[in-house]
Amino acid sequence: MQTNIETVTIKKMTKEDVDEVIRIEASAYGEHHWSKDSFMNEISNELAHYYALFTNEGKLAGYAGTWHILEEAHITTIAIAPEYRHRHYAQALLKRVIDDCYLAKIKYITLEVRVSNTAAINLYSKYGFSSFGTRKGYYQDNNEDALIMWTKNIFFDEFKNNYENIIKILEDKITINE
Repeated sequence: MQTNIETVTIKKMTKEDVDEVIRIEASAYGEHHWSKDSFMNEISNELAHYYALFTNEGKLAGYAGTWHILEEAHITTIAIAPEYRHRHYAQALLKRVIDDCYLAKIKYITLEVRVSNTAAINLYSKYGFSSFGTRKGYYQDNNEDALIMWTKNIFFDEFKNNYENIIKILEDKITINE
């Protein structure tokens, strides 16, 4: 019997969420983070899909964004406020992103991640992303390289079976309302 399963709500990011998103963005990415205007533009961008994750107390704890371009989705950002890390919130947001890709018939998902961000690399690898090279000096703050990660076709059994198994485990830890 599972107890203490946390409940979160994920909804489309709105203009009202952006001030809190900026607070999380600054804590996650430091001085070289996106601006308020950048997020406002993304919310109105037809290709962009941005989500905010709220705790059961109604606190905005994290967010994620993707661009949908033809058969590909590009994850632009996933961030969790420091005080809410290690609670499966990033996985919940990644699930939302992947589920949206299935609904939109998107076959491939890609992203860049700092080569030093082993926690994120491990998360993405667990979900079926593989490294396909680096972008040299990608990050402006310290000239760090970015690892380029891609999924195989998410409709292929290899990806789907792994994803379904991971989600079963995730759902034993967290309830996601949408």
